[in-house]
Formats: sequence, structure tokens, C-alpha cells
Amino acid sequence: MSVATIPAAEIPDKPSALYGLRPSRRLLNVVGWGASGFALLLLSALLVWMLAVVLFRGAGAMSVALFTTVTRGNGGGLLNAIEGTFVLTMGAMVLAVPLGVAAGLYVCEFRHSHWASAISFVADVLVGVPSVVMGYFGYVTMVEWLGWNFSVAAGSIVLAIICLPYICRTTEFALGQISSELREAAYALGADERRVILRICLPAALPGISTGIMLALAVSVGETAPLIYTAGWSHAMWDGRLTQSPVAYLTYAVYTFITQPFAAANALAYAAAFLVTGFVLLVNVVGRFVLDRHRP
Repeated sequence: MSVATIPAAEIPDKPSALYGLRPSRRLLNVVGWGASGFALLLLSALLVWMLAVVLFRGAGAMSVALFTTVTRGNGGGLLNAIEGTFVLTMGAMVLAVPLGVAAGLYVCEFRHSHWASAISFVADVLVGVPSVVMGYFGYVTMVEWLGWNFSVAAGSIVLAIICLPYICRTTEFALGQISSELREAAYALGADERRVILRICLPAALPGISTGIMLALAVSVGETAPLIYTAGWSHAMWDGRLTQSPVAYLTYAVYTFITQPFAAANALAYAAAFLVTGFVLLVNVVGRFVLDRHRP
């Protein structure tokens, strides 16, 4: 019997909730969506305003001398800070990427072991530790106790510790997205566990892992507090020593020169903020592009 031939008396009454919300719930729904939309607009406006100030004033401070001369007092260029930022960031990535990828791989593939649980717990704790506490830890252990003084080694190690949980978690998540059918097919073809992990799963998860590495790279470039305690500051170029030698970096220029009562110092701060913001935006855009382009 079709629905059209069913007598009206035999059609059961449906609850009013199926036809729409009650007036009070409908009002709360509208208020909630309105508040969420207002918060989104407010946050977007603040973000656009912040980026506009940094990009407009920073672009106005750009010059050839900025990239060819070192900082001198309250003026000069940012060549030493650009070089120091590159050295510190690359040192952190050299330390953090192998350890972070290995930790994430172990947690994903051996998640039922006690070591995997311990690594996950430590990663969660490290994400919540303020960066200034990391800097203080680096100052007490490396600068004072080991006697390295302000140096590239101390700054890079602290940045690597900050970046480790990001790389670990994104690697774990990326490997967890690999389908079980792919693993089973590799086992069916006679591959052992090591070959399945290193030759099958790891290359398939590489886009997600690369995104996590880029996120950690952006985080390391934007840090200030841990480097104040470990890397110090220098008006000269890096002399190549890993210890006993302070180094310059861009975020220190932003932190210090923006409060100086000199136009040249303020211009350096805006230029450094422009470079840091532009690099972070570029890294995030590239990471999102890589992830979307190679998403399974």
C-alpha cells in the first residue's frame, strides 16, 4: 500500500520537535549563532588590523641597507639578526625533526607499550609549558651549570625542546591516517614490519609530517623569551662557535627596539616584525598547500 492510499487516521502523529525547535530553543539558537558570528568578526578584524599595521609600517622600513649591514646601537641593519635567526632555527630543526618523527612513529606503531604512553604524556606536558620556563631551564642548565654562556647551542636546544611535541603529535596523527588495507597488502606481499613502517607508511604520511615540521619551524622563528635566556644578543655576525658566543635574532629586535625613543630603532623593530610575520605566514600557507595537495 502506498503512502498516498493510507487513511489519515492511520498516520501516527509526529512529535513537534521534528518540525522545528521550540520558541525558547530557537531564540537561544539565534543568540548563540549571533554571538559566535560577532566573536569571529571581532577576531578577524583584530587580526587584519594587526597584520595591516605590521605589514604597512614594516614595508615602509625596508631598505637595501637593512639586509647588508649589522645593527649598530639604535640603528643600522638586521643582517646579524637574520643570520642568527637562520642559524638558531636550523639548529633546532636538525635536533627536533629526527627525534620528533621517531617519537611520533613509535607512539603510533607501538601505542600499547608503556614507553609510548610515557612519550605521549611528556609531549602533552611540553606543549603546555610556557616558553619562558623553557628559557629559564636552558639558562640554569646550559648557560650557568654547563658554562656555555649565551650561545647558539643553548638557544637551539631549547627551541628543539619546544618544537618536539608539535612534530611528534603531527607525525603520530599522519601515520594514524594510513589505511589498514595498505598495511595488510604490504604484509601479504611478504614485507616485514620494519619495511612496512619505513618504506610504506612513512612515505605515505610524509605530507602530514612535513606540515608538522613547518608548524614547528614557524613556532621556532617566532619565539623570544627562551632565546633571551639562552642566546643573548650580539651586534656582530655569528663567529661560528656553538658555545661561549651570543647571537642575534629578529624577535629580540622587535622586543627591544620598539620601546626605544628613536625613529631608527622603531623602524628596525617594524622591519623585524615584518620579516618574522611574513615568514610565518609563508610557512603556514606552504604547509596548508602541501597538506591539501597531497591529502589522500
